[in-house]
Amino acid sequence: MNPTSIDTAKRRMRLVLILSLAALLAIAGRLFYVQGINAAQVAQTAQDNRMREQVITPTRGSIVDRNGTTLAVSVDRYDLVIDQREQKDMISRKKRDGSNEREKITYEQAAKEIAEILDQDVEQVSDAIRPEDGEKPKGYVVVAKGVTPEIKNEVMEVGVPRLISQLRSERQYPQGVIAGPLLGFVRNSEDQTSVVGAEGLELSQEQRLRGTDGSRKIEVGADGVRIAVADSEEVPAVDGQDVKLTIDSDINFVAQREAEKKRAEFNAEWVSVVVQEVKTGKILAIGDSAQLDPNNPGATPGEFRRSVSITRAFEPGSTGKAATFAAAVDAGKVKPTDEFRVPNKYTVSKETINDSLPHATYDMTVSGIFARSYNTGTVMVGEKMSNQERYEYMRKFGLGDAIQLGLNGASKGLLAEPKAWDRRQQYTTMFGQGYSQTVLHTASIFQTLANGGVRIPPSLIESYVNPDGTEEKPEAGQNTRVVKKSTAQEMLKLMESVVEEGTGTKMKIPGYRVGGKTGTGQAAGESGGYDGYTYSFAGVAPLDDPQFVVVATMYRPKGNWRNFSVADTFTEVMSHTLNTFNVPPSSTEPDTYNVFVGKEQKKPW
Repeated sequence: MNPTSIDTAKRRMRLVLILSLAALLAIAGRLFYVQGINAAQVAQTAQDNRMREQVITPTRGSIVDRNGTTLAVSVDRYDLVIDQREQKDMISRKKRDGSNEREKITYEQAAKEIAEILDQDVEQVSDAIRPEDGEKPKGYVVVAKGVTPEIKNEVMEVGVPRLISQLRSERQYPQGVIAGPLLGFVRNSEDQTSVVGAEGLELSQEQRLRGTDGSRKIEVGADGVRIAVADSEEVPAVDGQDVKLTIDSDINFVAQREAEKKRAEFNAEWVSVVVQEVKTGKILAIGDSAQLDPNNPGATPGEFRRSVSITRAFEPGSTGKAATFAAAVDAGKVKPTDEFRVPNKYTVSKETINDSLPHATYDMTVSGIFARSYNTGTVMVGEKMSNQERYEYMRKFGLGDAIQLGLNGASKGLLAEPKAWDRRQQYTTMFGQGYSQTVLHTASIFQTLANGGVRIPPSLIESYVNPDGTEEKPEAGQNTRVVKKSTAQEMLKLMESVVEEGTGTKMKIPGYRVGGKTGTGQAAGESGGYDGYTYSFAGVAPLDDPQFVVVATMYRPKGNWRNFSVADTFTEVMSHTLNTFNVPPSSTEPDTYNVFVGKEQKKPW
């Protein structure tokens, strides 16, 4: 090698050495900065990269009846998922004999053990926990969904690495169809980790039931596994409140059973039975013939996934006469013993009012007109008042306003102001046509009359129960005096006349004094006019100390309207309710007014 070449080589070596020293100095300087000057920030950044925040889902509150019977409850269920990446050939685990010794097993053996626990196909489990030959490992594979805590624990004890459990809530309805349209149902949340209300109380009471999310911060290693010895931060979740209802599930079962029997008997579109406490306004039962099982809501047509007792408004027919007679008595326009000559047809203001069946012209009392439910006589009583006066009483009874039970979709019905009534409507509103209301409105009117004339807003929610067991009462509605106490007492006598001597003789219950009002109303068709009927009975018992109102309503039954009856529906549900609350039999005899003027009281219909 010549001198020139040697010099060149030396220069290159010196350059390489200088560059290497410069690089080492840069690394040393950076290391000094990181570990010396900026150590805290670097450590924090590393820790931040290891931190994971998890949402702690609260337990959804339960829905229970007045006696504490569970109607809806959330249970813990787990999804088992696995990360197939970076798996070793064998699984190292503790022996399952209780000792501290370890053993190695194959993935095939693990799959067999898990399949036995889950009662699944071995191949299916094997494909889930480990990719097949040639397939790319996946970071998230579901092994099983919705397993119980016990099953989850057994599977985790198999010891498969990177297999984790994810907690999610599952909603169950232990009583099945009981009060189903009231309870409603749930759907999965957007992140699929919990459930949210979709209908009924589950929806309307969502904010009460769901609770408040908590959070947890944990440190994980490079393999994604939690570092057990690392510190963690946790804000606990606040579980949802339980919703305690006024419903008695046993009475509701009977109401639903009888509603379905009656629907089947007359092939009706629907039947509803409502039971209400007179002195509190509390709803004890709302029985719908279209029974919704919240565990399987899809099996019920959409139109019946809400209670028709609350959502469907219809022209009530003759049960609506109770408001007319109560208003006339309360305003001092008539007395129960006042006399009227009642023909089969009555023409007023060029409008002819007919009774449902031809009958002779009778000299009758106001009480008798109510008992026999004659439209002609009702108009004679009603026209003693102005349209505005009657309208104001109807409004005080709650007509034209939605009854708020804490449920969505409540119908207010339709009650136009008197200035909008046409020539005929001013008379048909006297006997339950020309306006609409729900079954719940009917129950509320009769609760008012049975409660000395004071209307107590119907209620469905008894209380909200906090996780610590304390109870929170919902805001109570405003009680309203609709008619005088003396008027209400007179109306009870008129209602007893219906059962003793009028259209409701089949509604008698042995041992108890019963009063009420039958109703047959025409059902409005979709294209105008009337093309069906609504048949109902609203009853109160026992009349010597009114405790309960039961309203049974049948919408659009098939057949001859003269055969329609909900007598057995009413008597079965009312009898069961009286027995459930151990109400003693009546100790007094029926107290009614004469139906006809004079001594002769037995006259043909």
